[in-house]
Amino acid sequence: MALSDYLLTDDLTILLALISATVFLLNNLYKPQPLLHPILLGRQSDVGRARNPGESAVYRNYGTGLMGRVCLPSFLFILSFLLKYLQFPLRPAKDVHILSDFVRPEIETPRTLWSTKLTNSHLQDRAAAFATGLLRLGRVQPQKSNVLLLLNDCLEFIVADLALASHSINSITLSSSKLLAPVLEAHPPSAIITHAFLLPQLLELIYDSSERTTEHIIIVVGDPSSQTMASVASNVKLFKFGELEREGFKVEKVLSPAPKPTDIFTVSFYETKSGQIQGAQLTHENLTAGVAAIRALFPLANALSALDTIVSSHSISAAYGRAIVYTAIYEGTNFASIPSSELYHAEEGGIKPENAETAATRKYPIPSPTVLFLKPAHLSSIVSGILQAAKKSWFLYSFAWRHKLAGVTDGFITNQSLWDRLVFDGARAKTLGNGAATIREVIVSGGDIESEMLTPARIALSVPLVNAFTHPLVAAPVLASNPLDLQDIPSPRHKDGAIIIAHTGPPGVNVEVKLIGVDDDVVENGGDPVGDLLVRGPPVGKMVNMEDYVDVPTGIEVESENDGWMQTEVKAKVQTNGSFQLCT
Repeated sequence: MALSDYLLTDDLTILLALISATVFLLNNLYKPQPLLHPILLGRQSDVGRARNPGESAVYRNYGTGLMGRVCLPSFLFILSFLLKYLQFPLRPAKDVHILSDFVRPEIETPRTLWSTKLTNSHLQDRAAAFATGLLRLGRVQPQKSNVLLLLNDCLEFIVADLALASHSINSITLSSSKLLAPVLEAHPPSAIITHAFLLPQLLELIYDSSERTTEHIIIVVGDPSSQTMASVASNVKLFKFGELEREGFKVEKVLSPAPKPTDIFTVSFYETKSGQIQGAQLTHENLTAGVAAIRALFPLANALSALDTIVSSHSISAAYGRAIVYTAIYEGTNFASIPSSELYHAEEGGIKPENAETAATRKYPIPSPTVLFLKPAHLSSIVSGILQAAKKSWFLYSFAWRHKLAGVTDGFITNQSLWDRLVFDGARAKTLGNGAATIREVIVSGGDIESEMLTPARIALSVPLVNAFTHPLVAAPVLASNPLDLQDIPSPRHKDGAIIIAHTGPPGVNVEVKLIGVDDDVVENGGDPVGDLLVRGPPVGKMVNMEDYVDVPTGIEVESENDGWMQTEVKAKVQTNGSFQLCT
């Protein structure tokens, strides 16, 4: 009997067979490819060839560590080190050396900075006019004076920063409002620039200080109340920020010799984990290197452009926050801060929480955000809000989650899929507002992210997500994960139930890191080194104690101890693929 007698088919059977074959081929041939090749994720750091006892090898970002593969004779070791160091990107472009170079005159298109729409030429004119008006006071002198910037994030901060730096006048910033009294007592500035609502508190501190007869110069942003003006003592000279600008526009601009890239232009005071007050001395070169590193956080195919809008939760009084805003200025993008970045408040209870609501609040009239620089608390709140809203579509949510999870597992994410349109787009809009549709990258730093949150965050946001570790001394990320790294590397759970911190990627593109206090036996047997994290490189500033801080003449480089290595006060572990994981 022939085989055909046993196989009875009809048109429906043939049709189902064709559909099954088509689905099988489409699933295998048109499966999304990983956004980043697995080989690049398997070796993210370039590791030094040698190490000292009790230390790990030196780790660098693999993109800048290729010189480590060159074998040179021992007498060329110093030359090799210098060549490797010169590989670090020191500036975003060859003609950017100091702060004023970030304001590129060739960009003529206006952009919005906070609530003000202005061109680069207008920004330059405002900075020059304010500097002229400030210098005409007589008390503030180039290369000698220092000015305390007691401001929340605003355009006046940038105008003053550019003005002071162009005349080699050191600025002083604080990372917290509680540092005002000790810093003001230890290092009285030549002048103070502050908000009108802070003036009563500032005057009270001045009157309570031991130097009651010293003359104080205060420049106020905004209009103080009549009651505050009546309380101003005779030894306090009060000026309005706008009046100094207008005065500078009326007269010929004051010019000073251009500062050098190695000149210190600011000191940012911060409090360490141990409670000590330290200062980070930053040079122009530190900040240009920081901007170059922040630009490297974006995939080459989706670099920053003038069409972007950056929203940041990091105060520009700190090194990293200031590098973010100058990145926006250099690229010609719109920029604004979210309310939780404010350091100073009219009342003690005015601190804004770090949640999805503050992250979605557009305090200023800017276009919809495309890049978010957030803190872990913002991310946690946003992800929780999106997933809770998405779960209301309970029937579709399980299918959407499964398909999105399969994409992340395969190294691919997109916010343009069918499941995004049906489930997640509406959830994102409810959590982040109408601007959720324009977000294309999220960069998180300033705290620890739980490892279990990474995959839900990638599914909820469906855009490149960077987890970075930053430090007050460094104007760039010390560690930063690749935006297209979607790996979820499982870690053994702690016996005490402590959270497992997500990896923060390899070192930034222009820093070197190493660990000290490591167990030599563990390292020699192939184990992951664990120890205290040290960093050095172009974006790393110089640390000074508040008690020992003195005005440093511009042009003089302070000698750093320990061959430039700076402590970060954190413990970390290096994983096999070259990424770092902070330890609790």
